[in-house]
Amino acid sequence: LGHLAQGFFPAIVAREILLRCTPVRGRWLPFLVVSVCLAISATYELIEWGAVMMTGAKADAFMGTQGDPWDAQWDMACAVLGALVSLGTLSGAHDRSLERLRASPARPAPAI
Repeated sequence: LGHLAQGFFPAIVAREILLRCTPVRGRWLPFLVVSVCLAISATYELIEWGAVMMTGAKADAFMGTQGDPWDAQWDMACAVLGALVSLGTLSGAHDRSLERLRASPARPAPAI
């Protein structure tokens, strides 16, 4: 569940940043969003691997791999799945929200 969330929640954040700050649209947008989520997951897995290398065999119990040599790959696959589910379920609502934001009248700056 944690690794699904590791892809699900950053996906909309990455989508928001890409939509607001870059000209990326169309098919490149979901590709780059999923790539960002995969990069976040891979970075986390590399940090876990570094912890194992620094602490030795005792870290296997801490990491909870339970002897699964494919644990890191499963974790990253779950993050990608979470990102895809996020894009599939929230992109429409996100687009509508951004459109409402663009259509709203400009608010004056607060008085100091």
